[in-house]
Amino acid sequence: MKKIKSPEELEQLQKDIQAKRDPKQTCIAICAGTGCLALGSDKIIAAFKEEIARQGLEANVTTIRETGCPGFCEQGPIVVIYPEEICYLRVTVKDVPEIVSKTVINKEVIERLVYKDPVTNERIVKDSDIPFYKKQRRYVIGNNIHIDPRSIEDYMATGGYSALAKVFRGMSPESIIEEIKTANLRGRGGGGFPSGWKWESTRNAKGTPKYIVCNADEGDPGAFMDRALLEGTPHSVIEGMIIGAYAIGSNHGYIYVRHEYPLAVENATLAIETARSLGLLGDNILGSGFSFDIQINRGGGAFVCGESSALFASIEGRIGEPRAKYIHGTDKGLYNKPTALNNVETWANVPLIINKGSDWYREIGTENSKGTKIFSLVGKINNTGLVEVPMGMTLREIIEGIGGGIPNGRKFKAVQTGGPSGGCIPEQFLDMKIDFDELADIGSMMGSGGMIVMDDRTCMVDVARYFLKFLEGESCGKCVPCREGVRRMRQILDDICEGRGQEGDVELLESMSEGIMDGSLCALGSTAPNPVMSTIKYFREEYDAHIRDKKCPAGICKQLIRYTIDPEKCTGCGVCLKVCPSECITGERKQPHVINREKCIKCGACMESCKFDAVTVD
Repeated sequence: MKKIKSPEELEQLQKDIQAKRDPKQTCIAICAGTGCLALGSDKIIAAFKEEIARQGLEANVTTIRETGCPGFCEQGPIVVIYPEEICYLRVTVKDVPEIVSKTVINKEVIERLVYKDPVTNERIVKDSDIPFYKKQRRYVIGNNIHIDPRSIEDYMATGGYSALAKVFRGMSPESIIEEIKTANLRGRGGGGFPSGWKWESTRNAKGTPKYIVCNADEGDPGAFMDRALLEGTPHSVIEGMIIGAYAIGSNHGYIYVRHEYPLAVENATLAIETARSLGLLGDNILGSGFSFDIQINRGGGAFVCGESSALFASIEGRIGEPRAKYIHGTDKGLYNKPTALNNVETWANVPLIINKGSDWYREIGTENSKGTKIFSLVGKINNTGLVEVPMGMTLREIIEGIGGGIPNGRKFKAVQTGGPSGGCIPEQFLDMKIDFDELADIGSMMGSGGMIVMDDRTCMVDVARYFLKFLEGESCGKCVPCREGVRRMRQILDDICEGRGQEGDVELLESMSEGIMDGSLCALGSTAPNPVMSTIKYFREEYDAHIRDKKCPAGICKQLIRYTIDPEKCTGCGVCLKVCPSECITGERKQPHVINREKCIKCGACMESCKFDAVTVD
């Protein structure tokens, strides 16, 4: 394709690409995101290509499309066959010949590969009818299963770059900013700051050049929303950045992506090169006289570099340390120049707003939190993966309706939102609507979108310790409250979990939390106590049990537990005996078993394997 010189040429190219595509012709879409690749989807892709060639079906199949992550990670590798929209889950290489022979050629459905509802046992064939997807509103991530991220033609066929054409066909920078302000797009990176106001401040700030930065340094444990977007639809991020750059008057942008995301880097790099070759990046974009280009900067994986000023320092080649926030990045950001920084998901929302309008966008969500939000739903949940839901959906609807509830009939205990800086939310708030303000009111936060579900076998004291240990290792060490305070709080939690807890420890943790929150230089330190404060607030009885009774009610803290087998519940099935690595369980078949506590290493394998809840802790 030659360089595009005007918005009209861009729109004509989009029409030409769409006209060449026959919606009735067969297309096999195969997830090639990081999760499915880890499960062997690269071998499945190769097997499909080989089988299609072997049966001479190239003319009958539009393409074997290697797509980004569609979200249903629990059921990967995922294959969807269009136009029938037949969705096959957990596909293996051995399934490929049968899929080609039965489904591709004869349009037969292979029942064992489609989704089976765990409650009704109903077989669901269509991708969009699966409850996991049906209850979502996938405006931002929905194209992941429809396009090859390495193909700009695929992106254009779904309407990609039409927002850019609209902008250069007659929108002024001021009108773009006003549209984003009216839509009330709030930053999806955690702070929830209104993006339109940020852009306006950057545009009005003194000094040139001005910079656009995309923060893809996603570091929360269990979070992979930005990775999936940058892997699956990199052009949507690039299009959003070009529009933002035009609005604020920037000629250069950066995508700051963590080193652990090689596929995201690869796909984004190719997307930038392709956009540049077509004249969508570089000099005189679409004949507008406006020039803008993007380069990728790879971070070293430091969690603190998700903080804006530390991120700027890292791009500049300095140590990733934050600075005091009395100077805003919109005035003096990257290279001490005005900078607009948003995360991947925020930039991907921009083309959507420009195309559909701020009025449409404002119809989605709550009064102060508009649009949708992508969450990574992980932990003790039946359906793990990425979910995109409107702001205002309740936790219960997400966890039970989309996530399918807790595995093995266990009871829900808490959900942790906002990553290490967030809080643990108990069952009493399951019907709370999710938005930026509601989460903050109960001691948690939206964060970038991590959502970790916990069941009744989770020790909340140990959870708080885990997140503090993570943050202790990720602290840059620049300020004393964070460097020393987080370490000392973790030591106190170690003592509590290991049976050395004392009366007054909880009060000390609360007092230290206030000091660290007030005195830390950046958000890593000021939000670090959140997991501790929320678990004390909602699960104080677990702290008391650890300190006063020297017991861990959940049976997690090894120094505080002793396993025993209830003879009335034990059926003598022998499963616990077989899985015990220390051979400390004895008993005859169909007779109650016994644990030798002197030999027990407290690994918990017996409790995990028992189907009758006969293994307990005391």
